[in-house]
Amino acid sequence: MTEVFHWHPSAQAVGEAGDLRAALANPGQPFRFGGAGPLPSQAGMFETLTSGSSGQPRCILRTMASWTASFAVNAGLFGIGPGVQVAVLGDLQQSLALYGAVEALHLGATLHLLGGRRPDRQRLALSRVQILYATPAQLRQLVDVAGPDLPNLRLVLVGGSKLDSKLRHDLRQITGADIREFYGAAEASFITLAGPATDPASVGAAYPEVELSLRQGTVWLRSPYLFTRYGDGLPGSAIWDKDWLSVGEMGRIEGGLLYLSGRAGRMVTVADQNVFPEEMEAIMAGYTGVRHVAVLPRADGLRGSVMVAVILGDRSQEASILHLARKEFGALKAPRSVVWVDTWPVLPSGKSDLAALSQMVAL
Repeated sequence: MTEVFHWHPSAQAVGEAGDLRAALANPGQPFRFGGAGPLPSQAGMFETLTSGSSGQPRCILRTMASWTASFAVNAGLFGIGPGVQVAVLGDLQQSLALYGAVEALHLGATLHLLGGRRPDRQRLALSRVQILYATPAQLRQLVDVAGPDLPNLRLVLVGGSKLDSKLRHDLRQITGADIREFYGAAEASFITLAGPATDPASVGAAYPEVELSLRQGTVWLRSPYLFTRYGDGLPGSAIWDKDWLSVGEMGRIEGGLLYLSGRAGRMVTVADQNVFPEEMEAIMAGYTGVRHVAVLPRADGLRGSVMVAVILGDRSQEASILHLARKEFGALKAPRSVVWVDTWPVLPSGKSDLAALSQMVAL
């Protein structure tokens, strides 16, 4: 396995792949998808973007070797190689979509670039695909539209946010594929990987060659897959301690499995209790009547903050949703009200636009 990207002689691309061809034309030449400014000057480097879910997307600098190391792992784990049909649903400016695309071409697979298509057309195109890289937000759009079942799909690799129980169930109605959730970040690539028998409340065990450590509830890791620095050279949400990295996620490890609570930056204190919105969102997304949900703070003179659920879905289920949330999280932590929306704002990465949703809560 080489340490720089190349277009494998057996690789093919279906869709608009001109930019990828240019990027991989000369193995090791620096390139960028997303961002602006001069290209990296050092051979074997490239730039991609963070998701921007907690602010503006950041450009990050990586070595190609930090991805090819996991290409080799996935070739063995998932059988990615010549003759295998692989698809990505997102735009190549998204780190997850770019990773899946470059990996497929590097390993000699046939790549289907489905970003920018309507969900019904994506679903139709997936009838020929065996392996899919996607986020939960992208997968929700697939299961929400009419279309053929996907019997040829054998593996769905899900990253970007927690896979909720309802979406997992809905996916199983249209495909018998192995649904493998992984936890990662643009700065860290793969961190954990869930197996078929993994507790669905966790995000799995450490991905091969990844070491995990908890420091006062914060997740730290060391691996061959880490980024070099942010493209502008300024600090960001990921912090280094020698060769250990943290992206600010909090959680716990039980039985070798990682259970996430949420980003420290999104943690809210309600009546002296710590609340992790991501933890609540993952559970509430499985409630009847909920298509999309974000749990956000609203200022409160008595408690400092209270939580509010912004939901796209069936408004007739509001009483049931609030009842289930109070039962699950307790009266203090549970959302005290629902803000219903008719459209769901998303970032280019496919993640919820929390800044836009926060404005709705403030109204």
